[in-house]
Amino acid sequence: MTGLDKMINQILDEANSSANDTLEKARHTSQEIMDTAKAEADKLEKEISAKSQADIANFKDRMVSSNDLKRRTAILTAKQEVIADVLAKAYESIMSKGDAEYFDIIRKMLGEFTHAEAGVVYFSARDVERLPSGFEKEAEEIAAKKGGSLAVSKETRNIDGGFVLAYGGIEENCSIKALFDSKKDELQDKVQRLLFS
Repeated sequence: MTGLDKMINQILDEANSSANDTLEKARHTSQEIMDTAKAEADKLEKEISAKSQADIANFKDRMVSSNDLKRRTAILTAKQEVIADVLAKAYESIMSKGDAEYFDIIRKMLGEFTHAEAGVVYFSARDVERLPSGFEKEAEEIAAKKGGSLAVSKETRNIDGGFVLAYGGIEENCSIKALFDSKKDELQDKVQRLLFS
């Protein structure tokens, strides 16, 4: 082997050695990049998974809250319907009472609503036709106990039941319907307590 061949072989050996070093460094750098990328990907996967789990939990909580609100609203609506039905039946019960019971209620109402002055009481056409015998005198006695007087008019008012009191041209609607309407909230509260407490 000549000197030239030795030099060429030495240059080739150094080139191969340098190429191997460069290749090894490239492999090492490549592995570091891959390891870093995998670590970043694992970290990102964990973050996404945690966020997904949190989103799922939040969604479940919202669904539970929404379902609970719907349930409570349905219960409240059902209770309101029951209360309205009870009040409607109570009203119908008063309106369908026989004459004796009905006019006992009217007497009590007169005792409560009559003023200590001269007045007139008006009934519905149906009630005027079925006024008990001597009722005018009873109404006068009820008013006298309150320090007033009360005349029963043959003129009627367009009411369902109960009466209208007139004092000095001012009429006070004491019909059964008006009384139920004016006491609606109070009656609903009482029925609520009786049925659902």
